[in-house]
Amino acid sequence: MAAYFSCKRTIKKKVKMKTDIVIAGVGGQGILSIAVVIGTAAVNNNLNIKQAEVHGMSQRGGAVYSHVRVSDKPVASDLIPLGKADLVLSVEPLEALRYIPYLSPDGKLVTNIHPFVNMDAYPDPQAILEQLNAMQNCILIDAEALASKKASNMVMLGAAAPFINIETKELEKAIAALFENKGEEIVTMNVSAFWEGYRAATNQEK
Repeated sequence: MAAYFSCKRTIKKKVKMKTDIVIAGVGGQGILSIAVVIGTAAVNNNLNIKQAEVHGMSQRGGAVYSHVRVSDKPVASDLIPLGKADLVLSVEPLEALRYIPYLSPDGKLVTNIHPFVNMDAYPDPQAILEQLNAMQNCILIDAEALASKKASNMVMLGAAAPFINIETKELEKAIAALFENKGEEIVTMNVSAFWEGYRAATNQEK
């Protein structure tokens, strides 16, 4: 059957691009590498970026988080207000709970399910996952089942990629640039981990 289309001209309204991201985890989990990849991809695409980092006691697994704000317009502040983050990306489940107050009502929480037990009073991991799983806008990723533990941060970046508003191929290029000095094998490992995370997240969204 023939299909007929109207030749009426339509004017597309330009969509503004703005993504506020809180990245969380503990020292040694590659939080800042995630921020570098996003920042590199943003700059390569002529986007504005502001970033604020807080380093914990990384040698002892202290909390580390970063605020990353990406926009096609100038960004005034490097800090994201409570309730305004479009995305909370966590490499550790307890840290995911800690930053829920930053999440906007329509925002996404993407977190690894493997705990980093860095204190005697660490809460029951199962109870943490139950709280996270009760959220409608949460994507839980078993990062260590998808790639080497050394690349779990790139798994989580891949899982969050659908919500960053930067093309995945640009994020992939930024990953390759970050690890190129470490050799082709390391680049391949991290790029592969990124795509494993991306596929896992998109499968959950279907």
